[in-house]
Amino acid sequence: MANNITRFIALEAIYSVIINKKSLSAFNYPKDNDTPLIKSLVFGTIRFYHQLNDIVSKRLKHSFKKEDLDVHCLMLLGAYQLLYSKIAIHASIFETVNVVNALNKPWAKALVNAILRKIDRDKKILQQQVHYSHPSWLVKKIKRDYPNDFETIFKQNNTQAPMTIRVHTSLNLDHYQQQLQQEGISSQKLAITPQALVLDKATTVFNLVKFEQGACYVQDASAQLSVPLLNPKNTDLILDACSAPGGKATHLCELAPQCKVIALDNDNKRLIKISQNAQRLKITNIQTILGSAQNQDWWDSQLFDKILFDAPCSATGVIRRHPDIKLLRKPKDITTLVVIQKNILENLWQMLKPSGILLYATCSILKVENEQQIKYFLNTHYDAKEIKIELDWGINTTVGRQQLPTDNFDGFYYAKIIKLT
Repeated sequence: MANNITRFIALEAIYSVIINKKSLSAFNYPKDNDTPLIKSLVFGTIRFYHQLNDIVSKRLKHSFKKEDLDVHCLMLLGAYQLLYSKIAIHASIFETVNVVNALNKPWAKALVNAILRKIDRDKKILQQQVHYSHPSWLVKKIKRDYPNDFETIFKQNNTQAPMTIRVHTSLNLDHYQQQLQQEGISSQKLAITPQALVLDKATTVFNLVKFEQGACYVQDASAQLSVPLLNPKNTDLILDACSAPGGKATHLCELAPQCKVIALDNDNKRLIKISQNAQRLKITNIQTILGSAQNQDWWDSQLFDKILFDAPCSATGVIRRHPDIKLLRKPKDITTLVVIQKNILENLWQMLKPSGILLYATCSILKVENEQQIKYFLNTHYDAKEIKIELDWGINTTVGRQQLPTDNFDGFYYAKIIKLT
């Protein structure tokens, strides 16, 4: 694929996020050898959008008309290559400028070239400047919630997340790690997640040893912490609310092969993914149900021993995996999500047995969705009591436990609640 075509496709994806407000996951990348390069250009540009936008905008005499915002996005793509990629300066400028030909806007060629050359001249100064590259509203929230940790959080959010797998409990972790090594895939074990291997370099799942036979599941280490906290037993009836794509449901069944798991989701296409993952992992004790966790019309009134509630949230703990969150998420979304979380908690609580346990989990780092949400729930439910999570990871909060983004862990929150008799 020609270099200018590669950058043109990258520009289409970048434009779809910045201008059309579409998720990166909605973009269809070509099945081509250049796809990894395209994705790296796209994710990098979106990851550093707020910084790159400031840099480009300050060097323009006039802002673009709406119909020419593709040129502005192209400059962001060029700026990313100059400041953050290992692509040669000449290629970063020349190939990016040539994309203008595909836009049918010959007037923009000299302008794009001039702006990128200015950025290149200022490169050393720009690279020394501190810029969190987050929207201002989110910067304020994270600084307020984590006055001692916000710089580390911003830094982690602006790095590429590792690829982590959960190795099936039936396999010996050391032996499987050796098998991967023999295929040229090196990895590291993690002390607090006994089934996890963090790959030194991401790869396609089809390169993983016996992936199709169910040897492993791609899942971040923080997500792998959830199910052991619930301590599933073979005799348990467990609800996995908001279950898709089934990472936690299948993990429950790996740890308790004879338990019964009800995997609930309100999206039929996502339910199919749960079934596909269960089939690949040779799991037969998951029942998928289409329904909303805010309602009870799907429920047969049988109380659950345990409930895993992986709540819909801001996903601010997984920004490094989904950098478009920084552009697509708005402050009002947080308010809406907090209400949804509260409503679902109220609903699910009615389905839990006395002495049953509910695990509340989010991939958020915002306290309003996490400890403040659970603190309110405990204060308004006389029959609810927190079970302290006293483990050697994350940070202890007023209620529950918070894992902040680190090299090997996404940002996750967990709270364990028992229903009193």
